[in-house]
Amino acid sequence: MPLRLTPTFRDDLAAAGRPLAGAWVCAGSPLVTEIVAGAGLDWMLIDMEHSPNGLASVLAQLQVTAAYPTTPVVRVPIGDVVTIKQVLDLGAQNLLVPMVSSAAEAEAVVAAVHYPPRGRRGVGSALARSARWNRVEHYLEEAEDHVSLFVQIETAEAVDNAAEIAAVDGVDGVFVGPSDLAASMGLIGAQTHPDVTAAVLRTFAAVRATGTPVGVNAFDPDVAQSYIDAGADFVLVGADVALLARATEQLAARWVPASDGRSPASY
Repeated sequence: MPLRLTPTFRDDLAAAGRPLAGAWVCAGSPLVTEIVAGAGLDWMLIDMEHSPNGLASVLAQLQVTAAYPTTPVVRVPIGDVVTIKQVLDLGAQNLLVPMVSSAAEAEAVVAAVHYPPRGRRGVGSALARSARWNRVEHYLEEAEDHVSLFVQIETAEAVDNAAEIAAVDGVDGVFVGPSDLAASMGLIGAQTHPDVTAAVLRTFAAVRATGTPVGVNAFDPDVAQSYIDAGADFVLVGADVALLARATEQLAARWVPASDGRSPASY
């Protein structure tokens, strides 16, 4: 019996009448990812760049997420052909590629996502979950309908090139990363510095002028709302590990007396 794949994040954005809110899942745990998937958020980012996620754990997280209406996006650690091929073959339909700073880099990533003659993706659909082992009819011919590609602008150079990056055929959206952007501007750790915020908004304007959706990372609710008001189409508003860290700190502050004077060691 032929199987049908779910719509892509590109399709979700096109159909949405409001900005889409999502969360990072960084713990590398399918159980934690399933908890987040069932929370009611629009989308979630399974991160391979700054998290202990490898191919096997991403596969397991895609499998548990499939039972829920939230849309998973996988951030690959690097935009090379082999990594992208492997993650697509796992069945990831939506990719975010970090550190794209020029139109040429965006074009190379687009080529990695698509089969020939448009691109360089290796053909292995009979062996892979992407086509459900050839149970999705016409997967090879229609693969580009089943995959969406988002690139991440997170350097001062990328901000200057934002319009050209967003205009590359095959880039379905641009995501702005204020943390690395701040670092590239000599303001590491100052994601809400006025100069960083101005660069983010400048990127928004350049990307939106091309008709391409634009998103951003902002854990502070007020900052997230300000970016939504400025035209963000999709926003990451939290992370599993950050939520757990802050919540357990609140437990400790409530239940562990400060007078103990303990300074727990880490290792």
